[in-house]
Amino acid sequence: MKKNLLALILTLAMALSLAACGGGSAPADSGSGASSSGTQEPAASGGGKVYEVGISQLVTHDALDAATQGFIDAMNSILGEDGWHYDLQNAANDPATCATIANSFVSKNVDLIMANATPAVQAAAAATGDIPILGTSVTEYGVAFNIENFSGTLGTNVSGTSDLAPLDQQAEMIREWYPDARNIGLVYCSNEPNSQYQVDTVQGFLEGMGYACTQYAFTDSNDAAAVCQTAADASDVLYIPTDNTAASNTPIIDNICRGNIPVFCGEEGICAGCGVATLSISYYDIGYKTGEMAADILTGKASVAEMPIEYAPEFVKKYNAPMCEALNITAPEGYEAIG
Repeated sequence: MKKNLLALILTLAMALSLAACGGGSAPADSGSGASSSGTQEPAASGGGKVYEVGISQLVTHDALDAATQGFIDAMNSILGEDGWHYDLQNAANDPATCATIANSFVSKNVDLIMANATPAVQAAAAATGDIPILGTSVTEYGVAFNIENFSGTLGTNVSGTSDLAPLDQQAEMIREWYPDARNIGLVYCSNEPNSQYQVDTVQGFLEGMGYACTQYAFTDSNDAAAVCQTAADASDVLYIPTDNTAASNTPIIDNICRGNIPVFCGEEGICAGCGVATLSISYYDIGYKTGEMAADILTGKASVAEMPIEYAPEFVKKYNAPMCEALNITAPEGYEAIG
C-alpha cells in the first residue's frame, strides 16, 4: 500500500513539473523578419514582389553613365530602393561581351533587361524574346533592328528611348559657325550602324547647303587616331555623330584637333572632350524616362510590345569654351556653355 501511495505521489510530482516547463508566456515577436533558421528574409517595399533587373552598359563614358544613373534614380523613386534589385554589367565596348552579359541575365531569369547603347540592346534581343527589354542611348531603333519604314513601335519584347537629336539642325549649326567652309569630314566608327545612319543623313543636309563631304570611318580605338588625323588634314571642319567609340577616344581626337580644326558633335559628352559645339540632349533625362517605362512594365501598367520609342523632350545648343578659345572663335548667340 505504501509502495502504491509513493508511486502515485511521484507521478503527480512529475506531471506538475512538466506543466511548469511549458506554461510560460511566449517571447514577443521582435519584428526582425528572421526565419526559424535565423536567416534574414528579403522584404519588398510594402510586402510586394522584389523585381530583378539586369543592366547592360556598352562602355563607360559620361553620356551612358548619365543614362544609367537616370534609370536607377527613376526606379528608386517609383519602386523604392527595397522594391527592386539590379545587376549592373559593363561590356568595355565589346559587343561579344554584351552577348555574354545578356545570356547571363536570361539564365538568371531577371524580370527586365535595361540595355544601354545599340550593341547592348541588340545582344539582349538576340538572347531572349520573352523577357522585357528596354534600350536607351540608341539613336535609331529601325536601323538597329533593320526595320524599313519603322513606325516607332517594335511590337516585340523591346522598346526604350532614343538619343537622336535633329540631324538637320546639327548640320545647320556648322553653317551657322562656318558658312565659308568647303570640306566637311565626317568621322565615325564603322562598327556602329547608328553612326553610319547619322553621318549619311547629316551628309545629305550638308551637301544640300553646298558643302563637300567625305566620310572617314575607323573600326575601333586602334585606328581612331590615324583616321582622325587623315580627316583633319583634308577638311575645314569635322563632324562626329553620337558614337560610343568616339566618346571613349575623345582625348585622342582632342590631341589632334585642339587649336587646329573645329569639331562639331552629336552629343555633349563628346563635345566636352574634343568639340566646339553640339545640339545635345540630356542622357540623364532619357535614362530617367526609361526607368519610368520599366516601372510601368514591371507593375503591369503597360505592355512593352505596345510601348512606342520615346525621344528626348528638348535639345540645347551648347559650346565648349576652352576649345573656342584655342581656335580664337566666339560662339554665336543662343549657345550655352558646357558646364
